[in-house]
Amino acid sequence: MREVIRARGHEHVRAEHASTFEVTTDDWLTPAGDCIIGVDADRTPADFDPAFVEACQSHDATIDVHVRVDAGDDAHEQTVRARGHPDLTFEGDRSVVFRTSDYVDDRTGAVGAAHAAAGFDRDLVSALVDGAELTVTIEVE
Repeated sequence: MREVIRARGHEHVRAEHASTFEVTTDDWLTPAGDCIIGVDADRTPADFDPAFVEACQSHDATIDVHVRVDAGDDAHEQTVRARGHPDLTFEGDRSVVFRTSDYVDDRTGAVGAAHAAAGFDRDLVSALVDGAELTVTIEVE
């Protein structure tokens, strides 16, 4: 099962946060938002299919977050492996956050992520700074 979010980069994307990365429906970003990799998202966790949500609500669920950035003739892709958690609600209606920790709130899309914003390839981040299109595909096994 999978869910897809489309968003875009922003001039203030820094991707320096050590424990989270986030995609938000907000169409703006301040330099303080060092975990945010995409803005103006077309969907939030509250839009996800209930069967997808249920599949993620297990410590045994493996969640792969595929991040693809299209910058003209150049594309960058990276996958972050994470896991599910019984407390995931996917009720957030503004953003989705992927965490290296086990902390869960209504915005959390996965826990135990292999890396956070700081772990993204810098060429991918540079494309986001230039406003490139972003596709986040979340797959659960």
